[in-house]
Amino acid sequence: MDFTCSNVTLWQDALNSYETHIKTLNKPNLISLDNFYRKELPNLLHQRDPCPYITTPELSKLMQWKLTRGTWRPRLLDFVSSLNDDAVRAASQKAFGSLPDVSKAVSEMVVLKGVGPATASAVLAAYSPDIAPFMSDEAMLAAVGNSKDYSLKQYLVFVEKVQAKAKIKVVVIACILCEAVFVGDLISPQTYPVLQLPRFPYREILS
Repeated sequence: MDFTCSNVTLWQDALNSYETHIKTLNKPNLISLDNFYRKELPNLLHQRDPCPYITTPELSKLMQWKLTRGTWRPRLLDFVSSLNDDAVRAASQKAFGSLPDVSKAVSEMVVLKGVGPATASAVLAAYSPDIAPFMSDEAMLAAVGNSKDYSLKQYLVFVEKVQAKAKIKVVVIACILCEAVFVGDLISPQTYPVLQLPRFPYREILS
């Protein structure tokens, strides 16, 4: 789907088709990992309010989700899985506490070995997708025309573009935008691409 699309119906149709299309990817464990990232993890993080944090096992599972969606890089998973749990909790608590300052929040997360801006954005998006959208390859390419630069500077450009799009109520929230082309690239151009179902009932807002 074109990032400039302003047709709410098309975005709604794409949102509704997400779970159907993700099952066609035939990637090991992706369905369960996707359920963890989109549903279980956000609930866990918000249960820990007002001082949310992520644990090493949760961060490792998030990394598995991220790598299963894209390019499998086992060393990254090894780095994250071996992180000290106290260090992960402390860094993530500082990161979540820094929001809505996205730059500071990402900087607090990337002190952890194996965690770059893209993974940091996935952590933050699990808690506050409207403020810190996930820096996926597909969303970066759609929004800024580049999926190779994973720097903090480029992420901030991406955040600005996604939030500007969401503000005009074309898609309502940033996390929906960021997943719009993930499965869309794997199916025919005539078929609607797929959107991530957020943790809140945004379908009602679109209606």
